[in-house]
Amino acid sequence: MDIIKDFWGFLKERKKWWLLPMIVILLLMGILIMASGSAVAPFIYTLF
Repeated sequence: MDIIKDFWGFLKERKKWWLLPMIVILLLMGILIMASGSAVAPFIYTLF
């Protein structure tokens, strides 16, 4: 949780709000890649 708090503080202090959507998209893509090797894979393929 410290990393999230530090990152949030960085965004607020430096006014770098444009980084937030990029980080969220990267996290979602990482989750999709990790889930593609599991039992959830057939459900992911139906989304696309």
